[in-house]
Amino acid sequence: MVKYTHLKINQDVAAPAGYYTPEKESRININGREILYVLNNAVVDSSCCGNADFTAALVPGYIIDQHIANNKDGLSVSEVEPITDKTTREKIKKIIQDTENVSQVEFW
Repeated sequence: MVKYTHLKINQDVAAPAGYYTPEKESRININGREILYVLNNAVVDSSCCGNADFTAALVPGYIIDQHIANNKDGLSVSEVEPITDKTTREKIKKIIQDTENVSQVEFW
């Protein structure tokens, strides 16, 4: 189990070559377990190769316990179980890509 810190929706987060903006948190049910994923809009605006923007999904994992605490910045923290099974990851990736029209799905 790992702790996942929920980010503020529609607030930019600085990244090494630009920034990303969490736009939506969603859940899907796979095999009777609830999975958390976050849609992000990423902007690369200071790389050697030019500018780009894209929408991606981050999948922290199966939700074990939601909003169990707040961190020192007041952001909610949940406990999740990372998804390691390759077949399950592919199934989740297809569902998210088909329903959210994202170019990339990343897993913790």
